[in-house]
Amino acid sequence: MSKLSFILQYITKPRTVGAILPSSKYLAAKMVKDIDFANAKCIAEYGAGTGVFTRQLVQKRNPNTVLLIFEMNESFCHALKQQFANQPNLHIINDSAAKIGEYLAKFNQPHADYVISGLPFASIPQEISINILKQTQKYIKKEGKFITFQYTLLKKDFIGQFFDSIKITREFRNVPPAYVLCCANPFIPGQPLL
Repeated sequence: MSKLSFILQYITKPRTVGAILPSSKYLAAKMVKDIDFANAKCIAEYGAGTGVFTRQLVQKRNPNTVLLIFEMNESFCHALKQQFANQPNLHIINDSAAKIGEYLAKFNQPHADYVISGLPFASIPQEISINILKQTQKYIKKEGKFITFQYTLLKKDFIGQFFDSIKITREFRNVPPAYVLCCANPFIPGQPLL
């Protein structure tokens, strides 16, 4: 997908496309650096967009690792299906990330070892964000990690309600510069959060 097409998607669907340009290869590398690719059995990606992070996952994964790639934007989803058409164990899903449990069951996975997210939590309605993070918390492996990026730290405390620890790094070689939040130790589902 061209940069012009991406910008058009941003203009027409700003709530689901969180930036005016795709993420940089530098941000993509930082997003996946905490993943143990040799041992991961299932990795989920939320808001794959043009596939910048997806390409990193495909290049580095064990071929037996199942990749569940969620993208709500139909244009992006169609482009992703074309781009990754011949990849084994890779499933492009045009549905909400809040349905991760449904798709894990569909593809015979008890949980996700890692979830990486390009979702723009700052522009997604809070009730939808809460639902997505609750489902992530429920279906991510106890020792797993939820890795997301944001352009500000406004949502750090909000995301921190679902995970016991957050390691923050910054990538300046992105437009705009971005914070990477590597979240670990999900709180036990059912525990009061808000």
